[in-house]
Amino acid sequence: MDKEAYLKSLKESIVNLDFAGVVKSAQEAMEAGVDPNEAINQGMVAGMAIVGEKFEKGEYFLSELVVAAEVMKEGLNVITPYLKGEATKKLGKVVIATVAGDHHDLGKNIVSSLLRVQGFEVIDLGVDVSTEKIIAAVKEHQPDVVGMSALLTLTMPKMGEVIEALKKEGLRDRVKVIVGGTSITSEFAASIGADHKAVNALEGVKKSVEWVGNKARRN
Repeated sequence: MDKEAYLKSLKESIVNLDFAGVVKSAQEAMEAGVDPNEAINQGMVAGMAIVGEKFEKGEYFLSELVVAAEVMKEGLNVITPYLKGEATKKLGKVVIATVAGDHHDLGKNIVSSLLRVQGFEVIDLGVDVSTEKIIAAVKEHQPDVVGMSALLTLTMPKMGEVIEALKKEGLRDRVKVIVGGTSITSEFAASIGADHKAVNALEGVKKSVEWVGNKARRN
């Protein structure tokens, strides 16, 4: 097969949610000498883009989105050892958490998986995470983005507490803050001083990629 055939096989494996297929395609592509960066970006990332389009059109649902991200991780496990030097450089860094008092993690987990697929280093603090723990993680990891999730209206104000704490610690200007959750509106996000309210997991990831890209161009 030529290179394009290997890339097409990788892309179709993602779109078809094919775990065995992506491992086989990734192994064959690497053995054939396909550039690992091209395999990732023109093969699997291109497949994720199609999955994203299907999700936005209502052809795929959250479950397919989760599986597609897991399929891509399997492919990355095969290809990553072939990456060298700059190829292994991370796109950016994200600290993400479900805020204190809230134990819902489906949306957060999907976002974490998709961010990793895009090349971010993700520090996932889990659920029911205190403001103090989030601030400590920001100090330690110095991320580009802080992502917060809340499903319950009772826990949403915790997001505002985190942003105020970031200001108090002199950290707010160093990070972009994105919030997400079924009950959260753009108006609420603006009222607490967040930079963005994610419409869905894919849109939130796209916004994070955009932010990091803009930061890189400024630097």
